[in-house]
Amino acid sequence: MKKACFITFEGPDGSGKTTVSTYVVKALIDLGYDVIHTREPGGVDIAEQIRHVILDPKNTKMDVKTEVLLYAASRRQHLVEKILPALALNKIVICDRFVDSSLAYQGVARGVGFDEVYTVNRFAIDDHLPDLTVYLDLSAQTGLDRIAQRQYLDRLDQEKISFHEKVVEGYQEVLRHFKQRIVVIDANQEIQTVQKEALQAVLKKVKAYV
Repeated sequence: MKKACFITFEGPDGSGKTTVSTYVVKALIDLGYDVIHTREPGGVDIAEQIRHVILDPKNTKMDVKTEVLLYAASRRQHLVEKILPALALNKIVICDRFVDSSLAYQGVARGVGFDEVYTVNRFAIDDHLPDLTVYLDLSAQTGLDRIAQRQYLDRLDQEKISFHEKVVEGYQEVLRHFKQRIVVIDANQEIQTVQKEALQAVLKKVKAYV
C-alpha cells in the first residue's frame, strides 16, 4: 500500500528549486505516482494573498518579526487547506520551500533567531515536518548572478549580497539540525545532472514508503 510522503525543495535564491522540482513531479507522474506540486509562500488563495504582501518590493518598512509571522500564517493556511488533505489521500506532496526557508531567511539572515523562528513555526505547523528535504547547494553570488536575468525581482531578491550570504549560512545551520531528513545536491552542476540526482533521492524515499 502506498503511503503519503511530504517532500520539500530548499535552497538559496537562484538554486533552481522550481525547475528541479517540476522535473521530479513530471517524472513521478510518468511513473504512475499520485503527486501534487505546490509552493511557499502561497499554494492556496489566502496564502497567495499573504505572499503578495511579503514579497511586494514596495513593502520596505516591513518589520522582521512581521515577516516571520506572515510567513507562518501563510504556511498554516497552506498546510491545513492543501498539504494535509493531500497527505490524507496518500498522495505525494512536493513543495517548493517550507519551514527550513524561514529558519534560514528570517531566523539567521534577518537575525530573529533560529530557535525563536522555529518556535513560531512549530505552533503553525503542529510539528508536521517533511519526510524528505532536497537541498540545492549553491553560493549566494552564483544564485544572484542567475536571478539577475529575471524580469521581476521581489523584495527578498533585491536584498544585498550580504543578506544572501547569511541565508546560505542559515541553511548550514538547518542542515546541522535536521541532517537526518535532508539530502544535499550540488546545484553548480549541469541542470540535467541536478534533476537526475534529485529524482533518485526522491524515488529512494518514495519507494521506502510503498
